[in-house]
Amino acid sequence: MTKVVDHINNAQGDSIFSIEILPPMKGHGIQKLFTQIEPLMEFQPKFIDVTYHREEYMYKKREHGLLEKISIRKRPGTVGICAALMNRFHIDTIPHIICGGFTKEETENALIDLQFLGIDNVLALRGDAIKTESQFSPTEGGHNYASDLIEQVRAMNSGQYLNSEVENAFSTDFCIGVAGYPEKHFEAPNFHTDLKYLKQKVDLGAEYIVTQMFFDNKKYFHFVDECRSAGINIPIIAGIKPLASKNQLTVLPSIFHIDLPDDLVNAVEKCQDNAAVKQVGIEWATAQSKELLEHKIPGLHFYSMGKSDNIVKIASEIF
Repeated sequence: MTKVVDHINNAQGDSIFSIEILPPMKGHGIQKLFTQIEPLMEFQPKFIDVTYHREEYMYKKREHGLLEKISIRKRPGTVGICAALMNRFHIDTIPHIICGGFTKEETENALIDLQFLGIDNVLALRGDAIKTESQFSPTEGGHNYASDLIEQVRAMNSGQYLNSEVENAFSTDFCIGVAGYPEKHFEAPNFHTDLKYLKQKVDLGAEYIVTQMFFDNKKYFHFVDECRSAGINIPIIAGIKPLASKNQLTVLPSIFHIDLPDDLVNAVEKCQDNAAVKQVGIEWATAQSKELLEHKIPGLHFYSMGKSDNIVKIASEIF
């Protein structure tokens, strides 16, 4: 399959189009996901990101009032979904690989599976804290930071595995992407500290950046300028999320630690229902995308969050 950086180079200055999808909840089939993606194929997305979700914990009552702590994954199947999408749509898929919930050996085995499937791209992320915990804590025997993941992937790209006794080891050939935060990661003390850690990931081998969603293009342009000043010269793909419901005015800033422009907030607050909000979201994201395309950015990456009809309408306006 084709690496993300090759898709960008092959576009010869045009912006590529890509999407991110969520795996279905446990117990649900994949057909609904196929149905959502099908209309987007008309616009020739270059790749589809598939998110990975760490474990959560629940407690079951046992005899004598005891509680048993049980680990579950509500959205399993990332690797299988990647393979299914490749098979059905003949498109590159990019699994997220995360630190939380995985040992280094489990990560190595997952990367081996991906290599066997012909998946040549990964997005390396630390991942979120468990919902019941106030801060991220790594799994015993796992990684603390995305930079640690990058080092492991790069080692495998050089034929180095955790078991030093492996002889004549096959070298993988993964293209590694990382996340970037135009409004800084919420745990970073300031923007420039966050940029320092991003530069570290690039120095370790990251080949492209996908930004967190943003709703003000000035923040993306500022982020790119600051990256270039810091010596970060790899492609920076813009992450776009069309608003779709009024409650996202509070949910998105709370979860993703982003600001929403006054004009967008005012427009949404005037809406009588979510159908009107969705139209506002489409118009705002379309205007955002058109301005970004004028600046010949490497790519537009749409966060679908299980919906695609609004992205279809945006794509029909810009591609």
